[in-house]
Amino acid sequence: MANLKEVRNRIVSVSSTQQITSAMKMVSAAKLRRAQDAITQMRPYASKLKEILENLSASLDSSDGQYSKQRPIKNVLLVVITSNRGLCGGFNANVLKAASKLAREDYKGHNVSVLCIGKKANDFFKKTEYGIIGSDMPRGLNELYDSLTFVNVAPVAEKIMQVFADGQFDKVELIYNQFKNAAVQITTTEQYLPVAPPQPSPKGRENSAQANVGTNSSPSGRSGGVGEYIFEPSKEFIVADLIPRSLKTQLFKALLDSHAAEHGARMTSMHKATDNAGSLIKELKLTYNKARQAAITNEILEIVGGAEALAG
Repeated sequence: MANLKEVRNRIVSVSSTQQITSAMKMVSAAKLRRAQDAITQMRPYASKLKEILENLSASLDSSDGQYSKQRPIKNVLLVVITSNRGLCGGFNANVLKAASKLAREDYKGHNVSVLCIGKKANDFFKKTEYGIIGSDMPRGLNELYDSLTFVNVAPVAEKIMQVFADGQFDKVELIYNQFKNAAVQITTTEQYLPVAPPQPSPKGRENSAQANVGTNSSPSGRSGGVGEYIFEPSKEFIVADLIPRSLKTQLFKALLDSHAAEHGARMTSMHKATDNAGSLIKELKLTYNKARQAAITNEILEIVGGAEALAG
């Protein structure tokens, strides 16, 4: 039977841990609400902008679409997005596992580099051969989470676009956790550059729409429509403004997704930890009561035995 003092100390320790996990759960729940509102408002805009971008990229030749160039894949950049802190279950482990598998298997034989956003990804990859060494890529991206705004994310996206346009990398992929709800995060691998062409629909409507791009120009110089869209004032202006803006928005959306998913994973993890601590406290209290009762019984037996010995 365990010592009473040891069991008492364990009960106090687990109770303190339960208070901490409960507080962390409430903090994550408050932060999750704000992060969920941010990604919910951003997602429809980013999805529609990406759809327009994919349709537009189908009309660009190699001279116009520097972000749509399909080159032989030799150098690959993986942008791995994790959190700065732990205690969020398998949130970071899932992303790191997916990125490692992508580098080892899918891009085996290619020159793979990893750009880390988040302290956990940086700690994981800094001792591997995938770190970017001697490159002018941005550093210290862990601080993006301190003030996660479009203004702060845009320079990072601009640098990634620049190295792709310069030919330093032939393909760029994003690996992050997509937010679905507080309990579910979907590990996502998303092609960032080159801009992927639109996928044809089963009825072939997309193909017919893409075939009309650039051939249905109006007398005023406006570009032709793609599906239900009409691009103006000109294709050149759209290439110079819309595509970079869309790519910046895509990276910003991925960070918002990961940020919301992190708080959801941490809230769920701390909720489970709090419940487990409560169950452990119940078991420890039962053990303590049994040990206390056993000690009282032993003391009574010793008193009775001593009294009988004196009487004899």
